[in-house]
Amino acid sequence: MKRNIGLLALIMMFWFVISFITNILGPLIPDIISGFSLTNLAMAGFIPTFFFIAYAIMSIPAGILIDRFGEKPVLFCGFLMPFIGTILFACMPTYPMLLASCFIIGLGMAMLQTVLNPLQRAVGGEENYAFVAELAQFMFGIASFISPLVYTYLIKKLDPVTYEAGKNIFIDSLAAVTPTSLPWVSLYWVFTVILLIMLVAVAISKFPRIELKDDERAGSTASYFELFKKPYVWLFFLGIFCYVSTEQGTSIFMSTFLEKYHSVDPQVTGARIVSYFWGCMTAGCLIGMLLLKLFDSKRILVYSGILTIILLISALYGPLSIAEIAFPAIGFSISMMFSIVFSLALNSASKHHGSFAGILCSGLAGGAGGPLIVSTIADATNLRIGMLFILVFVIYITAIGFWAKPLINNKTVKLSELFK
Repeated sequence: MKRNIGLLALIMMFWFVISFITNILGPLIPDIISGFSLTNLAMAGFIPTFFFIAYAIMSIPAGILIDRFGEKPVLFCGFLMPFIGTILFACMPTYPMLLASCFIIGLGMAMLQTVLNPLQRAVGGEENYAFVAELAQFMFGIASFISPLVYTYLIKKLDPVTYEAGKNIFIDSLAAVTPTSLPWVSLYWVFTVILLIMLVAVAISKFPRIELKDDERAGSTASYFELFKKPYVWLFFLGIFCYVSTEQGTSIFMSTFLEKYHSVDPQVTGARIVSYFWGCMTAGCLIGMLLLKLFDSKRILVYSGILTIILLISALYGPLSIAEIAFPAIGFSISMMFSIVFSLALNSASKHHGSFAGILCSGLAGGAGGPLIVSTIADATNLRIGMLFILVFVIYITAIGFWAKPLINNKTVKLSELFK
């Protein structure tokens, strides 16, 4: 691992960039609605929908591309796609181009996540894989925490009322290429520069050849058809769909909700609360590592679901003082759900784990369905009722903790044995 420390650091930087770019939509939604004069929330809901549809489409083909062309070309194309998507929107900031940009970025991000998981195993070593995977998750969370704060900084500096030329070369450069009425578009120029640096880094780096393990390799057509006949496959697929719908439905619309019902400034307070949401999720992942050593994962899933239900109702119907605590706390309460549902699913199958993992990853389309469902209901009723529908997703996830029957349960120890 010491020999590859530089390459491992580069991979952690890749994870940081992926998260920095993909999890910024929540704070941007109020600006997008006002900047493009969107007439309903469903139009805003289409933005993450285009991203996650692309993600679902590319998840399985990306694995096939790695088999055929190797990791470096796929990694390069994975960064090239979002580079094209961000620069297109930065140059032509319109609503249709934003949808196209999100779709192109989604294609690239699916390629990156598919190639980076086995690549970090090869670079860090199988014996260190669990630690490396958690480190990657930590970097992912930190970037999600930082990106809304960067957005707030840029909005303040580029505000036409307060902007003063000649004080900051970086801000002056962004002001020269960013529409005065859409200062948030400056973020896409920042993304473009970061992605260009990543492309150069990939081009000049040498990566080890990836030998995909069975649980990373796409299976045969027959294996997929065999799995499709199993009811539990569809039930767990729906569980992943519901989790991503919960995460995205909450993070994308919380700033808009706080602006609408509590007159919160979405560019400052709203962005900060979204940042705290991702920060709490990162903290939850770290604490979850400890809890999963002590308790059965199904039990943790049930309690996490109950806590999420309480927090969501409190956030939607409580005063601002409660909402600004409850919304970020949801990030903590849902932080372990994805990994638990995914592991319960794979541990419920006796074979075809690679194919099953591909099916489960397609459940990330929940990121497309969740926000669209919330926004459509919100347009028909109001945003509070729309976000209340997230409870349906959470209740289903919680139910998995009762009916799941894995062939192998997570290994637990007593607290006194944990630190031995």
